[in-house]
Amino acid sequence: MDFPWPTPVAGCGAPVWTGRGFLVSGVPTPVLSYRVETSGWKDDLTTFHEENAGSDHFIDRASRAHALAQVKRHLRGSQPVILEVGCSSGFFLRELRRALPEVFIIGSDYVRGPLDLLAQRLSDVPLLQFDLVRCPLPDACVDIVVMLNVLEHIEEDAEAVRQVERILRPGGAVVIEVPAGPHLFDVYDKVLMHYRRYRPSGLRRLLIGAGFRVDYASSIGTLLYPGFWYVKRKNKCYLSEPEEVQQEVVARTIRKTGRNRLLESVMWVEGVLRRALPLPFGIRCVSTAVKVA
Repeated sequence: MDFPWPTPVAGCGAPVWTGRGFLVSGVPTPVLSYRVETSGWKDDLTTFHEENAGSDHFIDRASRAHALAQVKRHLRGSQPVILEVGCSSGFFLRELRRALPEVFIIGSDYVRGPLDLLAQRLSDVPLLQFDLVRCPLPDACVDIVVMLNVLEHIEEDAEAVRQVERILRPGGAVVIEVPAGPHLFDVYDKVLMHYRRYRPSGLRRLLIGAGFRVDYASSIGTLLYPGFWYVKRKNKCYLSEPEEVQQEVVARTIRKTGRNRLLESVMWVEGVLRRALPLPFGIRCVSTAVKVA
């Protein structure tokens, strides 16, 4: 794939993708790294979340299944390019590669540590480190962008969405998922450094404001919302506790659900319902928007 890779450091030669990593001025480079500002997010927060949730948490499995269906729905052209922003440990990248072996897939993240580990496991997928708000990619270079639980970590979320619109080709699509319900902001959101939770209407305005046409909007976790609401309200009381107490509460909450066949069955039923009609509320908001040609 002849992709217009930006040069990461002034004076270096243009990066070349070999199919198993990059060459930059003849030097093997597993991850193309572009300048990012200092952030409170650290590698150990990624480790903390994924050691407790893993790849099999019931709602994350439902999330990836929904995103993959939306990607397939919006694929077009003979050599489409899909970029996952916030790929972290690469769970969705693996699913994309298995389901769509003919598609050119790129992974990116803000922090370097998970990308270095991922480069050892998925050496045939190009990996980039960059700040989406200052995205180095050129205009109109990708066909689909996927952002699963990323936007809530970005303070300047409107600018991030504008950058996504800029790098998409006309008619390209962005598949987004964010946590729902500003009133449910609790210790989980604080520990995982969320700036906000979203209303479906707010996410729609954000996308339309960046020039997108919203093609699909719904929710995930509608059938589980009463129990979720109860836990979130209860966990608000830990917002003033010491950091170690907060982390233990969050870890315990994640582990209590995890891989659960009953909850997975509920999510399967919900997925069938979601194909028939949008669900108005839930644990997460999902939306697919198209760049106006």
